[in-house]
Amino acid sequence: MNKENIIRELNFKGIRSSGAGGQHVNKVSSKIELTFDLENSLSLSENEKILLKTKLSSKLTKENMLVLFCDESRSQHRNKELAIKRFLELLRVNLIRPKKRRPTKPSKSSVRKNIEKKKRNSAKKTLRKKPGLE
Repeated sequence: MNKENIIRELNFKGIRSSGAGGQHVNKVSSKIELTFDLENSLSLSENEKILLKTKLSSKLTKENMLVLFCDESRSQHRNKELAIKRFLELLRVNLIRPKKRRPTKPSKSSVRKNIEKKKRNSAKKTLRKKPGLE
């Protein structure tokens, strides 16, 4: 995964931010919409695309487009930087392949120790009981 090539494939769109802000918010498009076409990306291998499609399925549109919004800052440039940073972090986290789990068995000595421990515990509790009338 080459960061520069992926960043070149991103599309940005400025939108007017919602919420309070007075006159400034009504005339400045500071909110950024970042879109990334996962299906037609040249920077990602087929295996990476498949992995991202499965892991990011809830964040993708029907056309396999990833859409991120950022309106934290009043500056469009700052929002663009934040959106790129979030996008790259999202890719980095979701491209990590989890280690395959190897099933293991407890060792014979640990099984033996557990059985002995249970027997001791059982004997201790039987000694606490009141003697029967036999």
